[in-house]
Amino acid sequence: MVNKLSARFLLLFLIFAKLTVFAQEATINLEEAIDIALQSNKQIKISELEVKKARAAVSEAFGYALPSVDVSAGLSRFLEKPRMPFPDFEALLGNSVYGILFNEGVLPFDQRKFKPLQTKLQSFAQTNNYEASITLTQIIFNSAVFRGIGASAIYLDLAKERLKATVSETVLNVKKSFYGVLLLKEMLKITRERLQNAEENLRNLKSMNEKGLVSDFDVMQVEVQVENIKPKLIELQNALLKAKDGLKITLGISQHNNIDVTGEFDYTFVRYENDSLLINEAMENNYNLKVLRLKKQVDDEFIEIDRSDYWPTIALFGNYKFAGSSDNWDFQNYTSSMIGINFSINLFKGRRVVNKVEQSEITAFQTLEQIALTEDFLRLQIKEKLNELKQIQSQIEALDRNVSLAEKAYEIAKVKYREGSATQLEVKNADVELSLAKTNRIKAVHDYVLAQAQLENLLGKVDGKYFRNFTDYLE
Repeated sequence: MVNKLSARFLLLFLIFAKLTVFAQEATINLEEAIDIALQSNKQIKISELEVKKARAAVSEAFGYALPSVDVSAGLSRFLEKPRMPFPDFEALLGNSVYGILFNEGVLPFDQRKFKPLQTKLQSFAQTNNYEASITLTQIIFNSAVFRGIGASAIYLDLAKERLKATVSETVLNVKKSFYGVLLLKEMLKITRERLQNAEENLRNLKSMNEKGLVSDFDVMQVEVQVENIKPKLIELQNALLKAKDGLKITLGISQHNNIDVTGEFDYTFVRYENDSLLINEAMENNYNLKVLRLKKQVDDEFIEIDRSDYWPTIALFGNYKFAGSSDNWDFQNYTSSMIGINFSINLFKGRRVVNKVEQSEITAFQTLEQIALTEDFLRLQIKEKLNELKQIQSQIEALDRNVSLAEKAYEIAKVKYREGSATQLEVKNADVELSLAKTNRIKAVHDYVLAQAQLENLLGKVDGKYFRNFTDYLE
């Protein structure tokens, strides 16, 4: 009874602890988000399994070149012995004896003593039989075996490169999701500040209205402004929740976990002068392009493996056998052994080899076209990203000045309104312009940071620290 109560108490405690963890909100920065994704992302786990599979394929390929040892054993009992037509030994023996006796004059010749020579069904097998054997085979020459070893090694390199590409893509996806959440938080902050300014302005106007300094119409205008901001605030809050859910999916964590992000849009303007150098760098280091080039090598190896059906197979073999047979379980045992060399080559397979080679060659041509298409796409993307970065950089420089001017204009409008030289509409317009300037700037900064991350991904620039968790797979 005590044990049952203890078990129930422990279960309730664990459930409460789990609910408490879910209720708490974990705040993470960008590096922490990337670390979580690299440990939990499903695509990375699939790529890790692909590397393990490739290593097993390498071991399997080497195994075909090693000796093969087979052991077999069997015991059988005939319920009905097999028989076959064979000359009648009894008649043959009798005729031979009588022939000698007649020839020697021992007995007088009598044709009736000779029996006709016919065949009859006879059995030469014993009821119980057993056999045990061990056979060793060593391939001396087989083109498919030797090509398979090389192909499996390239396939392993391909799996490793795919893992690197997945890590690179995961880092980029985390940055996209993380910066998306950060952008919405900043926009929500700007909207809250705008609402706070409007509410503060409304309180001041109501105080001034009570003293007869401003009209009821001015107060109503600001009340409408406050109410118009609130739906926008709710809309941004909902968008932020959806963005956080998307970030959870990217990180590979449960939707039950509550997370928040912290950080800033850290960026520095980079001047990219030579497009050709960046394109050459991408052609050399882009992970997707590396994967395709290794796949082309694997395709070429499969072509040679298919062609190996044209070549012979030469193998050494040795066999040792231990067997016995009897009718009454008192076996007569014997052994036998032999060694030899086996040569085999196919002369005709209905053009199956030709067609199989043709299919492999088409696959290799398809990969070659994919490489060319990827290279063209990379050139286009890099040029687009460089133009995008230059354009956004100019926008940010202009928007920095615009935000500063909008802040000054808003402060001036408030002062002029208090002095009676401006209308409430001017204050409202200044507030809208300030909010718009801040929003445009933070969006431009977000786009610049994201474009930089995408360009680095295209160039194959991934911080080496992100690969440290996969040393066991990449070595």
